[in-house]
Amino acid sequence: MKTSLLTGTAVLALGCAAAVSAQADDAFKPIWESNLRVETVEQKGFAEDANAVTWRNRVGFQTGPVKKLTFIVELENTTAIVDDYNSTLNGHTTYPTVSDPEVTELNRAQVAWAPTASTTVTLGRQRIVLDDGRFVGNSGWRQDEQTFDALRLDTGKGKFKVTAAYVSRVNRVIGDEKNWNSSSYLLNASYEFGPSLKVVGFAHSLSFTTDADTPTVADRNNARASSVSIAGVRATGSRKVNNITLGYAAQYASESDGHDNPQNFRLEEKMVEVSAGYKWVTGKVNFESLGGSGTVGFVSPIGTAHIFQGWADAFSSTGGHKTFVNGINDLSYTATVNFPHKLKPSLSLVWHDYSTTRLDQKIGTEWGAVATVALTPKFSLMLKHADFERKNPAAPASRAKTWIAISYKY
Repeated sequence: MKTSLLTGTAVLALGCAAAVSAQADDAFKPIWESNLRVETVEQKGFAEDANAVTWRNRVGFQTGPVKKLTFIVELENTTAIVDDYNSTLNGHTTYPTVSDPEVTELNRAQVAWAPTASTTVTLGRQRIVLDDGRFVGNSGWRQDEQTFDALRLDTGKGKFKVTAAYVSRVNRVIGDEKNWNSSSYLLNASYEFGPSLKVVGFAHSLSFTTDADTPTVADRNNARASSVSIAGVRATGSRKVNNITLGYAAQYASESDGHDNPQNFRLEEKMVEVSAGYKWVTGKVNFESLGGSGTVGFVSPIGTAHIFQGWADAFSSTGGHKTFVNGINDLSYTATVNFPHKLKPSLSLVWHDYSTTRLDQKIGTEWGAVATVALTPKFSLMLKHADFERKNPAAPASRAKTWIAISYKY
């Protein structure tokens, strides 16, 4: 039934594309995105460094709203030009991991119906990012984007907004062989009192089984261990004082084992952040605490991972999320400069100090830097580096990662 639901959506989208484009000259928009990336990894415990050159392309189309319907169909391909790395699927286990396997897939195939200006129903394979992506996101950093086969409702009235979704499949970032069947429910509700206060409440019931034809024990256990229930609240806001923009964010979430999860636990996530921006310079201090019981750590199974707990991805697990059995306290400082130039150059520096929430042990430190520039309105260049150094033999291995990427978006 899940496969037929997606197939029906894709066929409907393809069948209606010609009719839609014939009705409105501006209703048909091609999709073409390309990302050529070099990634190197030097990691303790490996005799050889990982060297990956991968090229990701997305092609497709998006229609404009005609008779309250819009359609998106998008194909995605990732090719490894240099594959001296462990993609988790290519068997190159003597190298450190770079989670960019070669894959060709249907990335998105969705139809959206907007009966009113405040309500949209979306069916099919789609991108879902809620709030900052911490608990539900597309993991857009990896070449193979995470998408969801889902039925989604977005509605609201005035400053009150609600998103509810049923997810039947999670198309994960490490290729079709590692996707999950799902019977998951997402709920996100927000009210914006004004620029200085927006409050969000969320509750997600996540249940997964492996989608592989011949699943390994590890794949099966990973899907079960990622079946959790998460509920929480988030508050954000900003205010301008003279020429300085002050901002804040605070979040609390509770997580417990769900469905077929073999573990029995209840863990918490807490986050607080303050920022200040003046003209083209912004500084930010963030503290996030992820709980750990000693046998299991707080997880975000379908959240975006790379932007949290450091770009070096030292805490990445086989589930694709970041976790540590004794929990993670992450205190970070970020400085960003968006230079006033037509090429829009940007530079960010970040420092992390990690310790465990349980036993209060030092884990390690990490620094990172990223520079971007818009070469043309459609081409951009990125240079990025992250260096994690562990301070505890039980912590993840020390590692350094460097990226160079050139991207094109039509």
